[in-house]
Amino acid sequence: MNVTSSTRMTPPAQVADVSECGPPQVRTVLDRAEAERRAALMKALADPVRLQLLSIITGSPRRESCVCDMTEAVEVSQPTVSHHLKTLVDAGILRRERRGTWAWFRLDPDILPEVQSFLE
Repeated sequence: MNVTSSTRMTPPAQVADVSECGPPQVRTVLDRAEAERRAALMKALADPVRLQLLSIITGSPRRESCVCDMTEAVEVSQPTVSHHLKTLVDAGILRRERRGTWAWFRLDPDILPEVQSFLE
């Protein structure tokens, strides 16, 4: 899953809503590309193993974790953990850093405010 290279939201468009129940009102509607980008991001988050991995990373003292420390905690194979971490990186949720032979992951600091804004 690959979210567009830009992780910035596009503002929703204002459109008139014509109703038989009263005067036209202005509603906010996302354009299709932005809706698809947000859906891809939310889809990346909508997996129990990925949520477990995020909880490990955000719960660690330095808010980062090595892939070697996550496999046992989520009780799936290392290739499966790597697949889920790649999905989170591709979605722009995590950042990956190589340190020797291991990959370390941390939350992208810009992502939480963006996800919170989806819910407003």
